[in-house]
Amino acid sequence: MAMEERASWASKIGMILATAGAAVGLGNLLRFPVQASQHGGGAFMIPYFFFLLIMGIPLMWLEWTIGRMGGKYGHGTTPGIFSLLWKHPLSRYLGVLGLVIPLILAMYYLYVCSWTLAFALFSLKGSYYGLNDLKSMASFLHSYQGIGNGYFTSILPAYLFFLVTLATNFLIMYRGLAKGIERLSKLAMPALFLIAILLMVRALTLGTPDPTHPERNALNGLGFLWNPHFSELRNASTWLAAAGQIFFTLSLGLGTIQCYASYLRENDDVVLSGLTVTSLNETAEVIFGGSIAIPAAVAFFGINAISKGGAFDLAFLSTPLVLAHIPLGRLWGFLWFLLLFFAGLTSSVSIIQPFVSFLIDELKVPWKRAVIITAFIVFIPAHLIVFWLKYGFLDELDFWIGTVSLPLLGTIEVILFAWVYGIDKGFEEMHKGALLKVPSFFKSILKYVTPACLIGLFIIWMGQDGINIFLMKGVPEAARPYRWVARGLIGSAFIFCSWLVNRAWRKANET
Repeated sequence: MAMEERASWASKIGMILATAGAAVGLGNLLRFPVQASQHGGGAFMIPYFFFLLIMGIPLMWLEWTIGRMGGKYGHGTTPGIFSLLWKHPLSRYLGVLGLVIPLILAMYYLYVCSWTLAFALFSLKGSYYGLNDLKSMASFLHSYQGIGNGYFTSILPAYLFFLVTLATNFLIMYRGLAKGIERLSKLAMPALFLIAILLMVRALTLGTPDPTHPERNALNGLGFLWNPHFSELRNASTWLAAAGQIFFTLSLGLGTIQCYASYLRENDDVVLSGLTVTSLNETAEVIFGGSIAIPAAVAFFGINAISKGGAFDLAFLSTPLVLAHIPLGRLWGFLWFLLLFFAGLTSSVSIIQPFVSFLIDELKVPWKRAVIITAFIVFIPAHLIVFWLKYGFLDELDFWIGTVSLPLLGTIEVILFAWVYGIDKGFEEMHKGALLKVPSFFKSILKYVTPACLIGLFIIWMGQDGINIFLMKGVPEAARPYRWVARGLIGSAFIFCSWLVNRAWRKANET
């Protein structure tokens, strides 16, 4: 398909906000503060910024560059883009990972996103008002998810909110790139930052709610998150967590940045754009993610209750309970979950886009029909996640997709870019239309340091945790069949996407 026939961004600001929306998601506001607080607080930021410099920023530039290059030749996804970097049939099958990852991720990300929409309405209604401790709030959440009994008699409310969220995502995408995704980002991203500022100010002014516990105050919450515990730097898990967070937060190795960048024009700047998106993302993560949920939760429940919890506990247990006990609590609770919903929505449309783009670019399916096909492909297997949540089905998918596959795809693309395509040619492509010059030492970083770190981290992870996780050590016997089905779903998606890639290239060779 010729370049002029492909969709394109209507404006520079719209493109930046859309790409920032792809990066700014639930991981910024929930995953980051939990990862930091559980891995040394301020000490976590040392490996965090180290990996941001040697992996995050270089890979962001790389993905913008290869995405724009792919768009010039009518390719918006990694099978086509990789075939430009390496003139070998194997390259497009390596790129299949860039279809499988977002396809599987969309199935469970949409469901998690639907929880935030539901709880926004629960906050306005005061549905969980009267609950005063984390255990009661956990029962409310688990009842809603169908994991336990109590407040909800069936999983029907969760299922209905999932349908609404899924329909909202695909209706936005049905309207197209400029009128759908870009217009959403122009509305949602400014609203997200405004709501985040309001919540941050409110969280930091909570003071000491209970005078009998003077240690429980918002500033101690900041101290808990940022005070460095340097002994944690001796643990490989801290470095692994920091590297994983960089990938997760910037949406690297996912296929979305390349896809969005493919809708750029040939000489649109990617160096400054990549830095701008990274800066917006880091602002949302480090400032907002570190200054809302943790300070508020510590002020009411203390440090011990928070350090043992996870991201979902922070979002759906402690924070709504805190906000329910302050003036205008229903409004603040609504704003909290609306913030999460906007963050999830702008990310989920970007996650879905690579598969839609593949159908359009490689199989010549019209945009609206491609969106409808993708909706059905995501919708049907997502039922397994909704109804088998209690068996760890979502956790299994998230581990193999969110933890393993993102760095794996990142490793593949950096090797293809720096070693196969050639780092000099790559930097020449990167600087087309660039307003800034990337320092030359980043050539060595991309060619040697980044792949060495990625491969080294994977080897360390395999030795520490990977083999045990693969063997499902610690997983209850009753849950293991469901977890194998989750692995089977990923394998089936890989076979299906490989078949589509083969069909697309056969069709291209025939014409």
